[in-house]
Amino acid sequence: MEQNPLLVRRLVDFYSSFDLVVDTRIVVETSSVSNTLPWNLLISLYNRNRLFGEALSAYKRMVGRGIVADKFTYPSVLKACGEMLDVGFGREVHRAIDAGIDECDLFVHNALVTMYGRFGEVGVAHHLFDKMPMRDAVSWNTIISIYASKGMWDEALELFEKMLEQDVEVNIITWNTIASGCLRKGNFNSALRLISQMILCGAYLDPVAIIIGLAACSHIGAINLGKQIHSYAICSSYDKYDNVRNALITMYARCQDLERAYMMFLLVEEKSIITWNSMLSGFSHMDRSEEASFLFREMLLTGIEPNYVTIASILPLCARVANLQHGKEFHCYITRCQIFKDCLLLWNALVDMYARSGKVVEAKRVFDSMSTRDEVTYTSLIAGYGVQGDGETALKLFDEMIKFQIKPDHVTMVAVLSACSHSGLVIEGQMLFEKMPTVYGIIPRLEHFSCMVDLYGRAGLLNKAKGIITKMPYKPTPAMWATLLGACRIYGKTDTWEWAAGKLLEMKHESSGYYELIANMYASAGRQDKLAEVRTSMRDLGVKKAPGCSWVDVGTGFSSFWWGIHQISSQGRFTPCWMD
Repeated sequence: MEQNPLLVRRLVDFYSSFDLVVDTRIVVETSSVSNTLPWNLLISLYNRNRLFGEALSAYKRMVGRGIVADKFTYPSVLKACGEMLDVGFGREVHRAIDAGIDECDLFVHNALVTMYGRFGEVGVAHHLFDKMPMRDAVSWNTIISIYASKGMWDEALELFEKMLEQDVEVNIITWNTIASGCLRKGNFNSALRLISQMILCGAYLDPVAIIIGLAACSHIGAINLGKQIHSYAICSSYDKYDNVRNALITMYARCQDLERAYMMFLLVEEKSIITWNSMLSGFSHMDRSEEASFLFREMLLTGIEPNYVTIASILPLCARVANLQHGKEFHCYITRCQIFKDCLLLWNALVDMYARSGKVVEAKRVFDSMSTRDEVTYTSLIAGYGVQGDGETALKLFDEMIKFQIKPDHVTMVAVLSACSHSGLVIEGQMLFEKMPTVYGIIPRLEHFSCMVDLYGRAGLLNKAKGIITKMPYKPTPAMWATLLGACRIYGKTDTWEWAAGKLLEMKHESSGYYELIANMYASAGRQDKLAEVRTSMRDLGVKKAPGCSWVDVGTGFSSFWWGIHQISSQGRFTPCWMD
């Protein structure tokens, strides 16, 4: 056998076809055949079984015996180098290729590009790609995936467009890679255009492409397009995949079709934590506190353990609908579960929940119990104290934050400026605003200018508030004009409020509250002509006054109490209606 190349080849073929690594190695290494084929099969077999270190050792033994590697050897060796991240030996093999092969084979060149991509040397990989005398679909797909793996989506998209221009066949993996990149960058419409382009080019959408398309629809509320993708999934039988159903639940829930979302939820037989989170997130997004709480309990009964995503999606809901009881229940659950002990995201959500509910003492208690805090922790508590009118405590927290070298962000600055506004701390708020670009490295945004208008307006410094609006580098919002109007009403600045009212009316906003504010001011001033104009504008624009609403805990949950919708009682009196 040692001198029979044909027998050695057949034995190696036989053993390697059954993945018999040890037997293949014994045959190859005990034979004295100088042919590269048995060694190539052995190295390839090692790679197939993810024994990349053994693959490189086999290559070294082959070279040590004086057997010259060929164009079939190098792709496997380069793959092993890339998987092992052996940069030094990879470069050594590259030099051997340059010295031993006159004209670099396409497969070898593709393997070189892939290897340097695995090393993270994107520039070298692109240089080799540019030098290739001939490229195939693998070449393009490889260099695009390298850029995508590094998050360099602009470069990946540029290469993808060049690939399409040269009529190179694009596989589904590359389509999905680029569409996923658009999704990650927030270019949801671009992701959907790519999905449409895939279909036009004759590519069949796989489950990954369907999930990407549904995710893009969910972000922009494109429910009709989402339904079309759902129909495609049904026709291709991909709607039976649980991960596709999870994406459908999320899409319908975010597009405010909770009925369809719940139908999809019920269709999933093996519900994973992702399935439960998708449905819980949908209820939370629509402020359906009771359903979210019920579903959470049902999840626990099925034996599914919630993760941090589960709790983090529910806690903000408890704060938004003022359901403090449910929030406290989740607080107890988090405290009992050790897995959440070091989850900063959840503890931040707890601080935010208590702060938004007006329970700053409880929020501070949670804050003090935390071993780790970040800018989100401080921002939530600062905002809580600010709403309560305790600006001094909010400023102390901000100073403490700076002392501990926790860098504030633009949300923190909104919270602290708002706290100054609610507490009448004009000088402190003005100083913080002036320090934003120079000390904290934050360029003031529209919301920061809005805080300053509110700060000056509440303090009666109407000229300064007006100056902020007229001089800032942003277009004023209706809320800013309304803030100035409200301040003028309190301090009796007639000339300013008429000017501000005119500006607000020019914006033709659909909110009835703005028109009611202006109408009330004209009514108080006895300006019946102007009052009539405002009412006419409301009628022409179809703006109607929204009825007032209150929330009452009736034991089984919160019910809304609407004013303006009445029924006549048996005693002949008008009584408000309950709207559950």
